Amino acid sequence: MEKKFNILIGERNPHIREFLKREMVTEGYNVQLAKNGREVLKLVYSSIPIDLVIVDPDLPDASELNLFKSLEDRIPTLPLVVHGYGLENLDYFLKSKPMMFVPKQGNSSETLKNIVSELLLKSYPKRFKTSEEKKIVEKTT
Repeated sequence: MEKKFNILIGERNPHIREFLKREMVTEGYNVQLAKNGREVLKLVYSSIPIDLVIVDPDLPDASELNLFKSLEDRIPTLPLVVHGYGLENLDYFLKSKPMMFVPKQGNSSETLKNIVSELLLKSYPKRFKTSEEKKIVEKTT
């Protein structure tokens, strides 16, 4: 896979933020970090191309609705992974955006990596090299 993807991680907990960065960098992704909603929006609205956002729905200084609405308004097709607790009530926020929910628990980093890979594959199939990976995209769409 051509893993020249830029991922933005918005996470309030500095330990989880750094852990997720290490996990994603190990997978070959470029990673930007944000500690609050304001930083997430600043990076999404900047000239840095962001291919996917992993966001804690409980970021400081941004209500869930405003942050998600701003992300959807800015780039409706930007894939979003919501990583947090109590995710049952969030599915009504975004209807058109490619998104997945990953609860924070145990070894959620493995699940998170798999979901990130799956969302990137579905969202950017032309950026993947091998025909085998393209077959995976065709099967899942």
